[in-house]
Amino acid sequence: MKSKYVILASALLISVATFAQKDQIKNAEKALKSGDAQGAVTILKDAENLVANAKDTEQAQFYFVQGNAYLDLANKKVEESKNLTLAAESYKKLIEIEKTSGKQKYSTQAVTSIANIKGLLINSAIADTQANKNVEGAKKLYDVYALDKKDTINLYYAASTAVNAQDFDLALPMYEELKQLNFSGKGTLYLATNKANSNEDNFANAKDRDLAVKLGTHEKPRTEAIPSKRGEIYKNLALILVQKGRTEDAKKAIADARKANPDDTSLLLTEANLYLDTKDFDMYKKLVGEALEKDPNNADLVFNLGVISAGAKNNADAEKYYLRAIEINPSYTNAYLNLAALKLEAEKPIIDEMNKLGTSAKDMKRYDVLKAQREGVFKGVIPYLKKANELDPKNEDVAKTLLGVYSALEMTAEAKALKAKM
Repeated sequence: MKSKYVILASALLISVATFAQKDQIKNAEKALKSGDAQGAVTILKDAENLVANAKDTEQAQFYFVQGNAYLDLANKKVEESKNLTLAAESYKKLIEIEKTSGKQKYSTQAVTSIANIKGLLINSAIADTQANKNVEGAKKLYDVYALDKKDTINLYYAASTAVNAQDFDLALPMYEELKQLNFSGKGTLYLATNKANSNEDNFANAKDRDLAVKLGTHEKPRTEAIPSKRGEIYKNLALILVQKGRTEDAKKAIADARKANPDDTSLLLTEANLYLDTKDFDMYKKLVGEALEKDPNNADLVFNLGVISAGAKNNADAEKYYLRAIEINPSYTNAYLNLAALKLEAEKPIIDEMNKLGTSAKDMKRYDVLKAQREGVFKGVIPYLKKANELDPKNEDVAKTLLGVYSALEMTAEAKALKAKM
């Protein structure tokens, strides 16, 4: 008889707990409706230990009310990021519960709320980065990715933002996850100009864009390829690993990436740059040769080889690659700019020597020679700066540099004409 009483007592306790939990959920709902979201959260926390033993419908209701309470707090700017994440976690739990039970009551609203939370977190992350709070922004973008791991672009943005913050401990696991996912970010943009506001809108596919153009709401359709981001990802991963003294891990990471993506030339350049940074010049030259064999008429590839060569202070090769990039694509603005900058480097040693000269007849004679050499440097860069200015007239740095050259050469008419355009 004694054991029966124990069973009956246990059943009674469970029954009382269930009633108490139902009351707590109702009380939390009332608190939330009256505007006391924090009170609702507190009430639900007291019932949290009991929720695991509740019916599926009650568990779903519990997490739905909890999610709404956290979201209400976030909307009131109370620990916004933390409460947005907690709200999303609650909604995800209720979706999983209703999916398992087959009884869907709150899932549709929860999915909508999660989408809303993603938008709020992204906007908050953008505000953080604009306020130079990149660490906070990176964490929020990672939270967005955690809400929907199919949307891997948010993981890429989180990692990039962490690098901008110089928080390499935060960025490293993000880049390692991107590596594991073999993320590239490569894609296509289907664009058309909105006639109502003149903004360029992006469409999910060419069919939707072409329909909008046909209906007359949009014009000027164009398609733009989004290049692979693997090179940048592995470059940053390698730089972080090298900084942490893990050079061999960096080399292995890029080698593995190249095996998995043999046609991605950006990875080849990243690997070349890594060997350049570690002063393995023989391997660097081998990889440069391989890159040119793969795609000799790729202006971007040739230009990047010029950048790498310039970084190695190999100006002769850098000039050769920049000129080749211009030969392939005569409108390659950055090639003209870099070529001009490369040639202007010759001015510094001339100026340094001029500043050391005295006033003797010998020194004055040498000064005239150096002055002529300096003028020769300036005259040599004018064609490249003029072309860059022609291709990118809004670039103030180009215009100011060209103006400085005109002034140094006393080309008054040219300087006056250029000023009028600025």
